[in-house]
Amino acid sequence: MIVPGPFLKYEGKVYTMNSVPGNKVYGEHFRTLNGEEYREWSPYRSKLAAYLLLGGKDWIINSITSVLYLGAASGTTASHVSDLLLGSTVYCVEFSPRTFRDLVKVCDVRKNMMPILGDATNPSEYAFVVPKVDVVYQDVAQKNQAKILMDNMNAFSAKYGMVSIKARSEDVAANPDTIFRNSEKVLKDAGFKIIDKRLLDPYEKDHMMIVVERVE
Repeated sequence: MIVPGPFLKYEGKVYTMNSVPGNKVYGEHFRTLNGEEYREWSPYRSKLAAYLLLGGKDWIINSITSVLYLGAASGTTASHVSDLLLGSTVYCVEFSPRTFRDLVKVCDVRKNMMPILGDATNPSEYAFVVPKVDVVYQDVAQKNQAKILMDNMNAFSAKYGMVSIKARSEDVAANPDTIFRNSEKVLKDAGFKIIDKRLLDPYEKDHMMIVVERVE
């Protein structure tokens, strides 16, 4: 029996219940389950979907959490996160003005998504519009990814953080395992507890999702 809810794993795929029935964001497939419309969430286009399909902690982002999403791009993954946040908001930070225009179009339809043009390395740029959040989710392809997560979690008092570490963005020549260990160390040294870590193969090469909890 399928238990209805905003997030489902079904027949080897992941889905979110469409909060805007009939609306597609990136050409995703629809499926009707228990009388509700669900959007298929591709693990090849979303590192968060890959993490969840690989057995990641699906309770971190739920209907009552607020999420700061760093590196929202055109809104593909962020739109699925918005499906999960039935009573809350996903604050979507994107640096590229060109990509931001596409993000705004998605946010116009999905009212619990707030687009923010800003630099994730400088949380003070958007502190005036982002309140305290429960979770910081990061998908930013540049150096110092663990530090960026840490700085934003501290700026917005987030209890949980999730970061997709892209080894080649940190150092194209270094061993990815070394990059992952160094990223973990940065977070541990800052007082965060690692509660999960998963390689995202076969969906993303040389990527690891690291999930942390603030230790009070």
